[in-house]
Amino acid sequence: MKGLIPENILEDILGRTDIVEIISGYLPLKKAGANFKANCPFHHEKTASFMVSPDRQIYHCFGCGESGNAFKFLMRHERLEFPEAVELLAKKCGIILPQQSDPQAIRRDSLSSQLYKVNELAVSFYENNLSANTGLPAMKYLLDRGVRQETIKVFHLGLAGSGWDSLINFLRSKNISLDLMERAGLILPKEQGGYYDRFRNRIIFPIFDMRGRPLGFGARVLDNSLPKYINSPETPVYIKGRNLFGLNLAKDFIRDSDCAVIVEGYLDFMIPYQEGVKNLVASQGTALTLEQIKLLKRYTHNMLMVYDGDTAGEIATLRSLDILIDEGVKVKIVPLPKGMDPDTFVRKQGVTVFKDKLDSAESFFDYKLAVLSRRFDIQDEYGKAKIAGEMLLTINKFDNAILRGEYIKKLSETMGIPQQHILEELRKLKPSSSGPQLPAAPPADKKSSPINPAEKLLIKLMLEEKDLIETIMQQLTLADFSDARTSKIVSVMQELALQGKAVSPSLLMNYVSEEDAAQLLCETIFMPQLNELGREKAVNDCIARIKVQRLKSQLEHLHVQIKTAQSAKDEGKVNILMQEFQNLIKKGD
Repeated sequence: MKGLIPENILEDILGRTDIVEIISGYLPLKKAGANFKANCPFHHEKTASFMVSPDRQIYHCFGCGESGNAFKFLMRHERLEFPEAVELLAKKCGIILPQQSDPQAIRRDSLSSQLYKVNELAVSFYENNLSANTGLPAMKYLLDRGVRQETIKVFHLGLAGSGWDSLINFLRSKNISLDLMERAGLILPKEQGGYYDRFRNRIIFPIFDMRGRPLGFGARVLDNSLPKYINSPETPVYIKGRNLFGLNLAKDFIRDSDCAVIVEGYLDFMIPYQEGVKNLVASQGTALTLEQIKLLKRYTHNMLMVYDGDTAGEIATLRSLDILIDEGVKVKIVPLPKGMDPDTFVRKQGVTVFKDKLDSAESFFDYKLAVLSRRFDIQDEYGKAKIAGEMLLTINKFDNAILRGEYIKKLSETMGIPQQHILEELRKLKPSSSGPQLPAAPPADKKSSPINPAEKLLIKLMLEEKDLIETIMQQLTLADFSDARTSKIVSVMQELALQGKAVSPSLLMNYVSEEDAAQLLCETIFMPQLNELGREKAVNDCIARIKVQRLKSQLEHLHVQIKTAQSAKDEGKVNILMQEFQNLIKKGD
């Protein structure tokens, strides 16, 4: 979207947005002179070092270096992509984003909005059913299962009655077409013509996205009839494997604790949640998908799996393990007694025991080895080979050689297999193609050296007085700036000034994508102010120092070239380089 939405729209959104108002919705800001301050939400600290500038519409943390404008704050705090942050701020300030040029995309967006509306009406309908006299048996069922009244309200639980067309009639009264109801997955066509409600005689669990929009529904019977659960089909707004039940409520707790507890079902989520375990999500009865894991990784890279203590739960856990490790997630497992799930465990043994279970979670190695040892005879040579082979499939997914080596050593010691034999089997496996990649070493370029303070101060002065940009750039070129970050910022400032646009720090953030350049930009804003006389002197001093530094760098570079040419006994090149060297010295005099 950043490339599709005109820059003037982004400027308009930022112009109508007050970053202090946005951030104060998440943090308690305190006045600090012309700025505001708070404890940084992106790292733990006791002394507030997170600053927000209402004049410049940017934030910067002097502790961890995190910085940016309103878009960046929402992206970091809400774990949003750039288009999502733009859309959210646009709605807050009443700006309508331009429609996409693709007619199919326009129709798709329009349909999605309509489906959200239909689902909202359905949520309200089901909630009212549960609150009515006819909903008393269902309400009693939930209360007997340990679900409290306030929890029922928080999760907007509802009831689908026994009528075949109750929801249809309700939605018709709201001028909703049968076609739209069917597209939302709420009704089904009859063989002889007409439609009937998909959900009947079931408790309804609405499924919301991270922004609190209803996507679909899960529905549970009140007795032991089968199927116990049915769910909405996939629709243009709901794809089961791309969503996690409860993430809209748990995301902040997951981020704050830096850990996500993953359970299977709706009640597995709700009962621990109401008892105080807030950092959890439900995968809705399936093994985790790649999309679900990537969604969770916006908030944490530490995850605890608490699936049901039965064979199906073990299979789902093992299937999820490899994907989690592939994605570079640190995963542990919390095995439950056979026949128990998080819902029944918390109700029968209490939340304190459940929390103790979470604290003593097993490593993937111990859990998988225990499961395999129950399936295969570890005393039999063929069983031992099978167990080792299955363990190696997971160990091979670790891209980090140290971790892989430690697990190989542990497998050797645990199973009594010589380490060289395990290594021979490991070599037979193909390298894991989707394992987590270790960060590459930063290139040895201009960014590796400390920033020239004169360049940093000059950027601050140019931001404070737009007219200085043209004056300064008449005396300096981009090549005079020794640091890639300062050069990039000055280049963007110069371009905006030539276009007659405002050169504000908040706007510059949209053009300076490099993290360290954005950080540098914010740091300059919070440097001490200079008076009028001090500013003029500072400009001249900065320009002089930058020129001196540039000359010094050029001379050092030529000196290296001259030594290289002398070593190669290339007298012609030496003479040319010496002449350049002398000319530069005269230029500096």
